[in-house]
Amino acid sequence: MSKKEEDVDESCIFCLIAHNRDEETKIIKQNKELVCFRDVFPVAPHHFLVIPREHIHSCHSLNRKHIKLVEQMVELGRAALRDQGITNMEDVRLGFHKPPFISVGHLHLHVLAPASHISQLMTYKFTPGTDCFITNV
Repeated sequence: MSKKEEDVDESCIFCLIAHNRDEETKIIKQNKELVCFRDVFPVAPHHFLVIPREHIHSCHSLNRKHIKLVEQMVELGRAALRDQGITNMEDVRLGFHKPPFISVGHLHLHVLAPASHISQLMTYKFTPGTDCFITNV
């Protein structure tokens, strides 16, 4: 079995998306390591998720060897926003939910823009520095 096949958890929807096995999800941007697509429950006009193709459970699973991966996730998310015409990177929010505040057990970076338009009902869930949301920048 190849390394790529070993990284697929057949019960994980994000693994299926990352390996082009989900026909309903439209990929916005991708590269060899990462995939970016729209969140199915957006809280801002532009709400994307960037996931690694490798199955990593959550931000709690990260260590020093993942620094470059996280940096690449941020860059792909910002590139996806630029592709959508977002030029004000000051009004962008990027971050991870921490367990138990994750709905899918596969590492995913939330990319939200404009951050000033995050739904008032969901602001608490995407506030930097809280117990449930950590930002990378």
